[in-house]
Formats: sequence, C-alpha cells, structure tokens
Amino acid sequence: MTTTLRPIGPTQQSADGARTRTYDVCDNGRPVGTVTLATDPAFGPATGVLSGLRVAVHRRRRGRAIIASLAAEEVLREWGCVEVRAEVPAGNEPALGLAAVLGYTERSRNMEKATPARAVAPPPGLVGRPMTGAEFVPWLATRYEEYAREWAERGVPEEQARHKSETDHAQLLPQGLATPGTYIDVLEREEDGLAAGHVWVSGRPTATGEVIGHVFYVEVDPEFRGRGYGRALMGLAENMALSAGFDRIGLHVFTSNTPARRLYESLGYEPTSHNLVKAL
Repeated sequence: MTTTLRPIGPTQQSADGARTRTYDVCDNGRPVGTVTLATDPAFGPATGVLSGLRVAVHRRRRGRAIIASLAAEEVLREWGCVEVRAEVPAGNEPALGLAAVLGYTERSRNMEKATPARAVAPPPGLVGRPMTGAEFVPWLATRYEEYAREWAERGVPEEQARHKSETDHAQLLPQGLATPGTYIDVLEREEDGLAAGHVWVSGRPTATGEVIGHVFYVEVDPEFRGRGYGRALMGLAENMALSAGFDRIGLHVFTSNTPARRLYESLGYEPTSHNLVKAL
C-alpha cells in the first residue's frame, strides 16, 4: 500500500495572500479521499491549516489518514509553515484520537449555549452600560496588546501573534463602536462609578450559516478580580445576545485558562469544537 497526495487543480491565492489547495488522498494511485491545505490569513503565511481530511469508509483503519496527514505536513513545510492548525468538532473521538497520535495538542476550544429566555439583572451594586466613544480608544489600544500577548504566551511567535491581533480587530471592528452588530458594555460599580470590567459581543456566522452571538472579549479589571464579577459580565453578555435576537451565544477559550473554562462550564456552555496545533 502506497498512500500519496495528488493536487486537484492549481493553488488558489486570496487577496490577503493566503493560499489554499485541495488534494486527493491516493492509494496506489487511486483516489480514496481528500484533504485541503491552506495558510492562515489571521496568523500569516507561517501557519498552515489542515482541514477536510476524508478517507472513504471502506478504506479506513489501514493507516491511510495518518500517512496522508504526515504527507500534508510535508507540503506545509515546503510552503514555509512552522506550525499547522486543525479544528475538530466536539464528539468526533476518532479524529481527536488521530490528532493525538500525530502529536497535535489542544490550544483552545469553542463553546456554546442557548441564549437564556429572560434577561437577568446584575448583582446588587453593579450596573451594565454601553461603552462610550471616549472609553473605546484607550480600551482598543490596550486590547490590541493584550490579545497579541495572549497568543504569544501560548507559543505563537510574536510577529504572528501581532499579525493576528491586527487582522482580527480590523476585520471585527472596521467602524469601531459604530460597527453594525457590535455591542461593548462596561460593568460599573455603583458605589464609586469605577469600571470593574468590559464585555464585547457581536454576531458571528457558524459553519451551518446561522448567526449567533459571540463573546469576543470578557475581562474583569485586575484590581476587582476574585469578587464574582466575571459571572456578572457573562450575565451582561447573555442579556446583550438576547436583546440582539440571537438564539445562541458562543465563545472561545484557551485550554490552559482553567478558571475561565470552569466558569463557562458552570454557566452551561458546552464545547462545539477543539482547536489543535502542532509545530512543524
């Protein structure tokens, strides 16, 4: 048995410079599956993406998927990639098992829950309000740096981390606070008027085409941590999603952020996909 990859058509290049190419997975020259390779426009050309790996059911359990994945990694190395990403739907244990055998580790996961049917008031002494334009400018500058640092602390080269921060914020907030479908609130302490934290919710399309509310940012200011304000901010986020008419609300969390994962799990969020990574 000889498993190889054979290109299907030419390499596609998007306006942002990302490249994509789909391959047949061949067994002794005969197609038995497909795989798509790409570079990640958010992280830059040094990060590859492996997706859509499929092997025909009657051709499985013979190591073809492993060999095809290793061949795909070689292609990405030739493209100049230093890491490869893959996203696996929650519950797909065979794919997660394959990824573990190949040396992938979970960097983060996506989680969702149904939007509560009724809005919930913040705890006594706290109030939520929309962020002002004067607050937005310094908040965004800080957010640029924080977001890049979050990725860098998890092994992403600094240049790629900054590229992702700039790309993501430019795409998600092209008109700042005036960006349609964008909601950024401040959790304020009534006793002194100080901002205890911030939360940002926007609409985000899913793989099925449904648009759900997504928590792009939630953070308690350092001096106020450990007081339950994170749960209060998530309550604001769910109220914002309900007010905007979203049936579901989702978020992204780094696997290493155990306190945040436990908070989201306690609030009823469940994994929808696992984001895996491997150094090349």
